[in-house]
Amino acid sequence: MRTTVNIDAELLAAAKLRAASTHQTIGAVIEDALRRALREQGASSEPAELPDFGYSGGLMPGVDLHDRDAMAAILGEQSR
Repeated sequence: MRTTVNIDAELLAAAKLRAASTHQTIGAVIEDALRRALREQGASSEPAELPDFGYSGGLMPGVDLHDRDAMAAILGEQSR
């Protein structure tokens, strides 16, 4: 995917040198560095704690989650 980013001139120059010395494209060098950084960040971060909403209810009697028109009627929307 093509995108535009602003990179510090010295950092870009170092990445270009790495690309030339390893016979890779500048894109491949940047992708590898980003993958490494994200992997390291993910390994050290704590897992997200999801809230427990503690809802003990259920569906209203007669509700069919697979019936779009009935769900729209219950929610007060026009059928789609």
